Amino acid sequence: MACPPPSRDASAGVTRVVVFAPSPVLTVVIEDRGGVPDVHVHAGGQGVWQARMVSSMGVDVTVCAALGGETGRLLRHLIADEGLDTRVVDGAFTNGSYVHDRRSGERVTVAEHPGDPLPRHVLDEVYGLTVTEALDAGAAILSGPAGPAVVPDDIYRRLASDLGGNGCPVVADLAGDRLAAALDGGLAVAKVSHEELGIDAGDRDALLAAVADLHAAGARAVVVSRADRPALALTDDGLFEVRMPRLAPADPRGAGDSMTAGMAAALARGLPVTEAVRVGAAAGALNVTRHGLGTGDRGAIEKLTARVDLVPLPGGTAVTTPDDLAHRLAAGADGGRNRR
Repeated sequence: MACPPPSRDASAGVTRVVVFAPSPVLTVVIEDRGGVPDVHVHAGGQGVWQARMVSSMGVDVTVCAALGGETGRLLRHLIADEGLDTRVVDGAFTNGSYVHDRRSGERVTVAEHPGDPLPRHVLDEVYGLTVTEALDAGAAILSGPAGPAVVPDDIYRRLASDLGGNGCPVVADLAGDRLAAALDGGLAVAKVSHEELGIDAGDRDALLAAVADLHAAGARAVVVSRADRPALALTDDGLFEVRMPRLAPADPRGAGDSMTAGMAAALARGLPVTEAVRVGAAAGALNVTRHGLGTGDRGAIEKLTARVDLVPLPGGTAVTTPDDLAHRLAAGADGGRNRR
């Protein structure tokens, strides 16, 4: 599969990101405030969290989503209250929701529902809205729903192909069959965690082999997050270990989504992919210091970006293309597996 064209020139002022967030979820989180339950009700789901971070970085964002049922009616108001621009399709289904109790200091699930599968006509409308909006955007994010049955995997292949083929850089933060489908369509950046790959964070050789596989499958650039270890990134400039500032975490959830959002926002501003990785790392590092998912501060992210180090890995600086590097990575991994 041919990879999509590189990021378009943002000299015309295109600084908007479109987020495919097919089915947001209603989130209810109970925390303790001096012995009194403190209830927080927000719009959530991967796409909403990513859109929130893009917006906090001063980049316009449009969320393309479907809303239905009682949860959908609440989500419409909650998303609007955040000032996020939305393109919404209504339908006879119910969006997902969850109730989490954090009063003990741990996140305890009280109730959770991923949401109903989207009806075919609703899915077609959301697809059309996403393509229309992204054709003149600086970048697009493909995010996943809460449950495996909400949307079919193949929609990610079609969106990646249609958007990337028409000049919109596509960043995908997916896993499993959804990621495979998006790769088949071609991606500007594939972001995935070591957990989603099923590989131990400390097994760098296996992760590098996975990076090569993801590139060969259709991703021009690849970023693999490794929890509290440095992320790994393959870009046109080579292979790097991404060393982020170490900050005390308040809630480690959401760092990956914020990293994805930061990269997309940087691409929409016309920055090269390697610099976008630095911005994304800074956004992810900042988000873990906050309780709100997908929240941040543009000024703080810009300052943290200057503290992100991209350390070239052996063999990663003397290559001219990601394909060359991917071949070297694959050869090295094969050699390691065949040694006795």
